[in-house]
Amino acid sequence: MIIKRFFADADSYTDFKLNLFGIGFIVTENNAQYILSGYNTMSEEDRQKFNIKLYVPYFRNFHIVLGISMLIISLVLFYFVSSDWAGLFIVAYPIAAYIYFVWKGSQFLKDGNKKQQMASYVVMGVLFIILLFIIFMFTYSLKDNKIEIKNETLEINGDYGTKINLADIKSIELISELPKITSKLNGFAVETTKKGSFKTKDGEKVTLLINSKIILTY
Repeated sequence: MIIKRFFADADSYTDFKLNLFGIGFIVTENNAQYILSGYNTMSEEDRQKFNIKLYVPYFRNFHIVLGISMLIISLVLFYFVSSDWAGLFIVAYPIAAYIYFVWKGSQFLKDGNKKQQMASYVVMGVLFIILLFIIFMFTYSLKDNKIEIKNETLEINGDYGTKINLADIKSIELISELPKITSKLNGFAVETTKKGSFKTKDGEKVTLLINSKIILTY
């Protein structure tokens, strides 16, 4: 069975990393009050409690390291491990990095700025929950769907699974290649696994369940 490669080339990874790298050089001590998120909304009193002079070099170095490390590690994963894991890394790594970034950044708050410290803890908590959710959904979606026939019903278990009455099935075909997919309407998609609703080149809406070993489309 022939499976076409839909995943974009690794070059598509680079733009985001280069943007992160460039961000480190945009913020300066002079323009931070205008463009640095969080700091630009502080009152003048709160700004006096924040060591912006030390924070700006930290901000720059963090984004330089983040951009370079993301580029190198994601390319290594893409070419030598799996583009699927490269996809997970490109999403999860910056979230984990920004949890550290917020935690470390809170140390630049001077004594007495408890409101900003509490805000930092809230942000870290939200980012941590998002990170866990992404990892859970990614690993869950990579699991192969299981097919069972029970009581005149075809049951497809797993992510985006469904139940189909056998009487409603008009035909089952084994095809040599997939229809040309132009867009994802709803679902999960990496190189080896695609599950959810997709649109073909002919404008037809189809449900794909492409596992590592099983391919279903209806």
